[in-house]
Amino acid sequence: MELKIEHIAIVTKDMDTSIKFYSELIGYKVRLRGNTKDKELAFLYLEQQPGIEIELIKDLGLQKEYNKNGIVNHLAFTVDDIDHAIKEFKEKNVIFQTDAPNTTLEGGRMILFEGPYGELLQLVERVK
Repeated sequence: MELKIEHIAIVTKDMDTSIKFYSELIGYKVRLRGNTKDKELAFLYLEQQPGIEIELIKDLGLQKEYNKNGIVNHLAFTVDDIDHAIKEFKEKNVIFQTDAPNTTLEGGRMILFEGPYGELLQLVERVK
């Protein structure tokens, strides 16, 4: 049996705001968007890694709400140069949780920030 990460689900309050955030800041594209009877959904992908998607979920309030705190702690994105990425993200008004990146367990660097509805996001520069 072969297993892989399929997608990470993030609950949102406003689908358009979340799509704009992930599209303009990180470069995600919408693969599919639509509604079920109780949810609005969108699946976003990166061209360089199309097999792992972000699923955005907006509960339409017809059934039990998703737990807004969820069980997923954060969503991490790999970058080649974290200092350059931080500069670019700050130009787009992203506020980071720390002034500088922290060291990862393997000796790389990482920094945390939030998405438009408080979802915890992380940039990671792996050891070169």
